[in-house]
Amino acid sequence: MKLIDLNCDLGEGCGNDSLIMPYISSASIACGYHAGDEKLMNQTVELCLKHSVAIGAHPSFPDRENFGRTDMHLTLNEIYDLITNQVRLMIKIATEAGAKVQHVKPHGALYNMAAKSIKISSVIALAIKDINEKLILFGLSGSHLINEAQKLGLKSCSEVFADRTYREDGRLTARSDPKALIADPEKAIAQVLQMINKGTVTATTGKEIPVTANTVCLHGDGEHAVELAKKIHTALKENNIAIKAIF
Repeated sequence: MKLIDLNCDLGEGCGNDSLIMPYISSASIACGYHAGDEKLMNQTVELCLKHSVAIGAHPSFPDRENFGRTDMHLTLNEIYDLITNQVRLMIKIATEAGAKVQHVKPHGALYNMAAKSIKISSVIALAIKDINEKLILFGLSGSHLINEAQKLGLKSCSEVFADRTYREDGRLTARSDPKALIADPEKAIAQVLQMINKGTVTATTGKEIPVTANTVCLHGDGEHAVELAKKIHTALKENNIAIKAIF
């Protein structure tokens, strides 16, 4: 039986967390820089414990105004510090609740910039390793985040997206593009199954490109996030694909 992690970005104040939790295996929890706060982080950790969902930190640029989705050109030291501060806070909150942080997944613009930049990916991986070398770095399949984690001996997890489209170079289509999001659940399900079973995804140009699918991302802030989570969960079960967190 094939295994796949199903992760969702949560703790962002969208009101869907408790409804999505039963259908996922990992949660990437906002750490206050793009959304959420310590109270919401606590609440989300408690939900993870209730539903046996693995806990991850979801650090971002300090950009609440734009939900962390606008590029910020910070120094490498500043990026190191913002990763360190957010992940340590997540670990503190989880530890106080009797839980453990399993992974770190950068958010939004930070994630996309790191995917394209060796230097940003390297400093993110270094910050995570310096905190706890047993943490797993989630990054876009085939990106510098994965490569730089591996160079440091840090465990990595290649991520693919259920509700986003891809360019031919393997990057996600920019959100400014009308084709960036997949709103139709059936199209999202078909893309997920293709990525898991064939190790490919069809880019917006129609070309099939290779991907490595260790974890599938859902976005908790999507208009139909709960419906999509439920339908993908059901489709995976129907196709004999077990949903299990990465450890």
